[in-house]
Parts: sequence; structure tokens; C-alpha cells
Amino acid sequence: MLNIGVLNEGIVIDHIQAGGAMKIYEYLNLEKLDCSVAIIKNARSNKMGKKDIIKIEGPFDIDLNVLGVLDHKITINIIKNNEIVEKKDLSLPERVTNIIRCKNPRCITSIEQELPHTFKLTDREKRIYRCIYCESKFRGK
Repeated sequence: MLNIGVLNEGIVIDHIQAGGAMKIYEYLNLEKLDCSVAIIKNARSNKMGKKDIIKIEGPFDIDLNVLGVLDHKITINIIKNNEIVEKKDLSLPERVTNIIRCKNPRCITSIEQELPHTFKLTDREKRIYRCIYCESKFRGK
């Protein structure tokens, strides 16, 4: 069994679909953090078969609900004093900016590079977001 050190304080992003950890690493800009980040790929999981896990050491201030857009099965464990003090299931945010990108080549965001890619939630049950500029659809996993 692989053993990655115990976290004294931090966040564990768990139940990431196998192979999805690097995408989340990029979305959260974890390379800019000045703390330890452990990525465990293809860990054995009774529930999922295989899963990825990300462990982030230290205090961390970011809205993790944006991850629900990418994969709604992700769970977040908040660690303090070597113990899980809170387990969070993700909820889908009403709006997301610069998390997902509009793939419509005729969208204004393709022409105006500096425009933010903003999507609004239009169908919570089916997890569908639409670009606020061109209405192109994005569906989370």
C-alpha cells in the first residue's frame, strides 16, 4: 500500500475520476501555491475501482465548488490537527468564470481573447452550463 504522509492541516480532494487529477491541478492553479501538493493517481477504491486524490498542505482559500462543474462525485475533506474536521460534497455554482472554456469558434470569446469565459447553470439536474455570450452548452461529467 502506498503511503503519502499524514496531513496536519490542509485539504484532501478525494474521489476524483481516475486520470482527472492533473486537470484539477491546472484549474486550481496549484503550481502557484507555496506549499506541498501530493497527487495520487489510480489509487485503489472499493467504490470507484480506481480514483485520483490530491492532498494540499496548509491553509487554503479558494471556492472548491467550482470542481463540481468538472466532476460532481468529488469530495473534499478539511484536515486540522491530523483529523478530518469537515467533509464536503460539492454543489454546482450558478455561474463559473474561466473554469470551462467555450468551444464555439464563432463565440466572441474566441475573437476577444481577454474576455472571461463565463457560463451560467441552466439545468442543475443534467449539469448543463451555457456560455453567457453565445449559449453554447457544456455538460459536466
